[in-house]
Amino acid sequence: MAPLSWRHHTLLQALLSRGPLSERDFHDLFAAISGGKNPATHQQLFNDTLLKINKELAYLQFELRACINQYDGTVYYGVVNNIADEESKLGSKYSVPQIAFYKGLLEAIVHEAGNDGSITNIDALNTRIENQVTIADGSQSQDSQSRLPTSITNFSLSQKEKTLNELIQDCWLSYTPTGKIGLGIRSFLDLRSWFRSNDIPSCEVCNEAGIMASTCPNEGCNVRIHEYCLKKKFSQRKASRACRGCGTEWPQLEGEDDDAEDVNEPEEDQVPSANRRSRTRHRGVKSELVEENERTGPSARMTRRSLRSSKAEAVEAAREVPSAGPSQSTRASKRRKN
Repeated sequence: MAPLSWRHHTLLQALLSRGPLSERDFHDLFAAISGGKNPATHQQLFNDTLLKINKELAYLQFELRACINQYDGTVYYGVVNNIADEESKLGSKYSVPQIAFYKGLLEAIVHEAGNDGSITNIDALNTRIENQVTIADGSQSQDSQSRLPTSITNFSLSQKEKTLNELIQDCWLSYTPTGKIGLGIRSFLDLRSWFRSNDIPSCEVCNEAGIMASTCPNEGCNVRIHEYCLKKKFSQRKASRACRGCGTEWPQLEGEDDDAEDVNEPEEDQVPSANRRSRTRHRGVKSELVEENERTGPSARMTRRSLRSSKAEAVEAAREVPSAGPSQSTRASKRRKN
């Protein structure tokens, strides 16, 4: 296999130094190093490039993958570690109490009752970390809690606040559009296997973890679907809105009608056909009128013309009524003289 070229190295270096990149930025970078070839129009070249990179990264248990930010639907690319052992933890800049704090936040967010994948800042700072640490004997009994290291028991509120800001800055956590604390793009990239192993309900459409997702209106149904997956699934008016799990009708989302109108808007090649149908109907009506005239014959057409002439004379006479009076007798005498 040919070694990676400078183009592959540039993509990797950008992701490693800058962190996860949005799809737009990553595509722009790819176009810049490939002579202006946009991934949208050169999809095969783009896929082959990523495949070659991942074949080389597989020896190190790394992977270049894409994921979606579930809070805004933006696609991101990043390099992730596919294993989670004690050796890989040595590469983390976070201390044991900070990692325990992150684990506590992670559990609180993914198990949040409202299924909006977020918690308030106060709830985040009140997260307990004692249950996130396992003593050497593997137990978490009450006796083992008394043997926790002082770095855990003395982890103060100010330290939590500092760690929270660092996790947000490093994209492990993020502020959601509503101002709450949610998962960051690095969590969505790295924790795919963790979500599955911890039985986090997945989206019915894309099969990714449904952290920020809409739930079926039937309370007894556990089906979840991301909002961006819902809009894609129901973008066509004829698409069935029945839940796959229970058959309950799925409610419309805010702004979904506008998207549906755009999707169902006639295309350019459909417009002429509609005009042709209109012209066909017009010709049909015209032919019916011609046939009717032919059936009625000349006498009927003469009758209609005489009726129209009589009507016109009546209208003209009505207009002359207000000026009637002495002038009427004058006009009558003139006609008699003539």
